[in-house]
Amino acid sequence: MRGVRGLLLDESFLVTEDGSGNARFIPGAEALLRRLQYSKLFVAISYVESVSSSRVVFVKNMATQYSFDLIMFNISGLEEALNKILLSWGGAEGRYFYLTFRKDEVICLKLRNPTWTIILRASEDGVEDKTQQLVISKVEELPLMLSRFNKLLLNDQSVLTVGYVMKPSREQDFLKRGAFPMCPTHNGLMFIPLSFDVPLVSQIKEVDVVLHKATDEIIKIDPHKFFNCSQGITFSKGMQELRRCIEGHPTSCMIDPIDNIYLLLDRLRIQQILLGLENINMENHCRIRAPHFLKVDTFDEPDLAERLAEAELVFPYIVKPQVACGVAYAHDMAIVFQIDDFKDLKVPLPAIVQEYVDHGSFIYKFYILGEKVFYAIRQSTPNANMLLLSSRENGSKPIIFDSLKSLPKAQDHWNSRCGISSDANSQVLDVDLVTKAAHWLRRTLNLTILGFDVVIQEGTGDHVVVDVNYLPSFKEIPDEVAVPAFWDALKSAYETAKSK
Repeated sequence: MRGVRGLLLDESFLVTEDGSGNARFIPGAEALLRRLQYSKLFVAISYVESVSSSRVVFVKNMATQYSFDLIMFNISGLEEALNKILLSWGGAEGRYFYLTFRKDEVICLKLRNPTWTIILRASEDGVEDKTQQLVISKVEELPLMLSRFNKLLLNDQSVLTVGYVMKPSREQDFLKRGAFPMCPTHNGLMFIPLSFDVPLVSQIKEVDVVLHKATDEIIKIDPHKFFNCSQGITFSKGMQELRRCIEGHPTSCMIDPIDNIYLLLDRLRIQQILLGLENINMENHCRIRAPHFLKVDTFDEPDLAERLAEAELVFPYIVKPQVACGVAYAHDMAIVFQIDDFKDLKVPLPAIVQEYVDHGSFIYKFYILGEKVFYAIRQSTPNANMLLLSSRENGSKPIIFDSLKSLPKAQDHWNSRCGISSDANSQVLDVDLVTKAAHWLRRTLNLTILGFDVVIQEGTGDHVVVDVNYLPSFKEIPDEVAVPAFWDALKSAYETAKSK
């Protein structure tokens, strides 16, 4: 038998009214609808003809917003309405859920058959209605119930449930690409969000793989303890509880272990690791390397100029906080053009002063998804001479920016002054070399999914790795290529972990 193919959500399952009689979502309902919109399940919203006009308007807007089917029930036309909705869903074999808070015996009696399963959202008093087949207390429990039900119906031990944790905006990016379906993928993965509003112990028992972006759950980094990551980083209570639950259920596979991503929180440690790229270079080939860098604890060091020279750094430099992610200031950066620019520089300390590589305004975004490597080309920051013109036009000040929001760009009049076309890129990417570096980096960091940025230095042709990050969105890669590779990477990581 096929698994669960569709959900019919009665408006009472999702909607309540405030003291003034205005319809509104119950807690968790909006997030559920957002996830169901991209779940690859058929979804419809129903209401009975007796509900208030305000609820009808609310429900119609809801169905339109999320592109769900809408159905109105009346007793005389109930069977016709049900047949119509199943026909619109293709009428294929499978199981369908009817979810409600309203205990309408007539509707429930009509739906009590092998095709439909009724799920009742229990009232606040917690009293279960024994006439119903299944009962949940919160809408957040529904994805887990879907997963459990699918496993029973499919009776396939190879089907895995992947529970994921990440911030809503990141989750939405993955959802829109169809990367988190609630029904099995081609290689047998089902995705459910792990909720901190439901006991995690019960959720972890049901999932086979935990996918996380743990840095989304960092609430504090103590710079005085930063190098001892187990003490210097404070995660949310939910993430702390998740780690305890995983430790208590060793059969669950975490992708990737949080200890493995600590290195990527520290730009100094990243730079030090990238120095190992020298070991994969070969004679008579272009070179892949780390940028020159120097850690500074204060910009007032009397011998700062000498230390910069010893580190083979020449102006301009890009200055970054040593903390690479997890805190608001991690992406506050600056480009400096002279030693005086360090006076009163507003980049959080400690900081990494990094070589600024002239690269013709193009950057190569590489993505590692298990054994597969992909890349995309993006426009990047301009060469140093263009940045210097920009600095002089603004009073010869350092260029301050947030790398997540807006990067310094070359204006058309700067390009014409310098005689450079904005789409000029005379350097040739050595894909084989960078792919070799990607596999080396994955082995070194022991991570499943990561990304890194490469620029090609003008003049030398050096391939310089300027950034590394964990679980990137890989949104520059077409969905039809990246998403299946993402699923395969998760399945392979699970099988590897189990074999050990």
